[in-house]
Amino acid sequence: MPYYSDELKEEVRSANDIVDVISGYVRLQKKGNSYVGLCPFHNEKTGSFHVSQNKQLYHCFGCGAGGDVFAFLMEYENFSFKEAMEQLADRVGMTLPVQELTEKEKRESDYRSMLLEVNREAGKYYYMLLRSRRGAHALEYFRGRQLTDETMQKFGLGYADKYSDDLYRYLKGKGYSDQLLKDAGLITVDEVRGAHDKFWNRAMFPIMNVHNKIIGFGGRVMGEGEPKYLNSPETQIFDKSRNLYGLNLARQSRRPQMLLCEGYMDVIALHQAGFDHAVASLGTAFTSGHASLLKRYAKEVYLTFDSDGAGVKAALRALPILKEAGLNAKVIHMEPYKDPDELIKALGADAYQERIDQAENSFLFEIRILEQNYNMADPQGKTAFYNEAARKLLAFSEELERNNYIEAVARKYQIGFENLRRLVAQVSVQTGLVKKPEPLKSGIHKKEPRREDGIKKSQKLLLTWLSEEPSLYPVIREYVTPDDFPDELCRKAAEALFAQLEAGSLNLAQIPGHFEDLEDQREIVSAFHETIREVRTRAARGQALKDTILKLKEHHLQILRDNHDLSGMQERFTQMLQEKKMLEALRKKEFFTQLSE
Repeated sequence: MPYYSDELKEEVRSANDIVDVISGYVRLQKKGNSYVGLCPFHNEKTGSFHVSQNKQLYHCFGCGAGGDVFAFLMEYENFSFKEAMEQLADRVGMTLPVQELTEKEKRESDYRSMLLEVNREAGKYYYMLLRSRRGAHALEYFRGRQLTDETMQKFGLGYADKYSDDLYRYLKGKGYSDQLLKDAGLITVDEVRGAHDKFWNRAMFPIMNVHNKIIGFGGRVMGEGEPKYLNSPETQIFDKSRNLYGLNLARQSRRPQMLLCEGYMDVIALHQAGFDHAVASLGTAFTSGHASLLKRYAKEVYLTFDSDGAGVKAALRALPILKEAGLNAKVIHMEPYKDPDELIKALGADAYQERIDQAENSFLFEIRILEQNYNMADPQGKTAFYNEAARKLLAFSEELERNNYIEAVARKYQIGFENLRRLVAQVSVQTGLVKKPEPLKSGIHKKEPRREDGIKKSQKLLLTWLSEEPSLYPVIREYVTPDDFPDELCRKAAEALFAQLEAGSLNLAQIPGHFEDLEDQREIVSAFHETIREVRTRAARGQALKDTILKLKEHHLQILRDNHDLSGMQERFTQMLQEKKMLEALRKKEFFTQLSE
């Protein structure tokens, strides 16, 4: 049970509109009675993530994720309930009383603290080794990259010794268990070598969260060896798809833009040159989780990737993700240099600032790269390029914006505005509809939806119907009680919902909070988000409602018939007669008069 009172929890929840909170993480669009977007908890191409302002709940029809505003922060940020409560209270300027943790929460909080503590100890040890005789060649490497002592200190750079059990022996001497070291991603255990360090003979880059806590490491091998760069595995405190290297420092710059790099050294070089708003993804492809994180701190993102083919491909993958998150994006040209570090070393910080000022519009960058696939000296190649450019221009559903881009492309590639506009219209007819930007994958593994039987669906349908049309309750309660719900969780949801409706104070967001288990909370939320089949008339909807209730009542009657326990037989027989009588009355009942238009 929560260690804050229900009254206080409700006060914090009601002060934080769930749409406002989730909009800070997910791009939502109004659709009917819900706000819809791409689910941040699994990979998907079309939005199945719904946020209801009326219910103050979110639910994904793809992976089943769902809950109230607390559950969202707990799942997205990997917060404990206490941390979610504190963040939401702080968001609206509320001061919470000091509370004691439950045993379960205390264990979870303590273990997370231990993981952070052992990472801090590892970071301190790596830091010390770099400045010792054993770390001389790593220090020489960093100085060869023209990093100052101040910069190395600012980023906490270190060195992992050449002996593969060096850190393990050091931390064991501090009293840390093998299990904790393994859970922190600092050691690997196998049958041949036993316990040994994850990182050895590497220049070390501590990875910090936005609160300046070390959550993982990146390491560059010294000399020959593969892989050249190695990152910590994902742990309870380290999620690569929701953290960015350097963000703990960059967010303090308070600039409206962020510079997005490919690697650690680019971030460090840019910060040293005065560009303290640079970040990089952590050895993984850029995801919508990264984009959502950036959106919390900036309105515009400048991509400063490597100028080679791999860098161009990475930029082309990142741009639609940034756009889907609602961020403006531009591309900084590095040519003829490979990356920001090399450019700054060759030309200086002022020259790099000029590159920022001259950054290319993201769509025009995509068109310029597209052009490289065609022979523009050949009429057929040029025509094919114009047709493909026209298809891309259809991504802009707003006519004014589309025309602005048509004008820019026409001017750059020497085709008349009207000619290109007609071509876009022609391609639109050929393709059927103006295409919308395709949502990108989030980088988070999809959870398989559960298959449900018919009676389970009927239970959820009725709960959803009552949650959306509470005025039906006075009619339905004559025929249905929570005992008619055979599924335990649905029955508990019905008990809570019926109690609220009986009291005349519907508050759906309160109900999932009665359950400690996150999977139970999701199941409860899904029970209030079953899809009600659309029908044209109120009479047809009334019949659909009656059919749902009949299915539940008939199922309940069948359960009574199938019970052959001799004890309580007379009472059960009486109940069966009552159920039969109620079913007969129900079959004659018409519900459409109570349904809303």
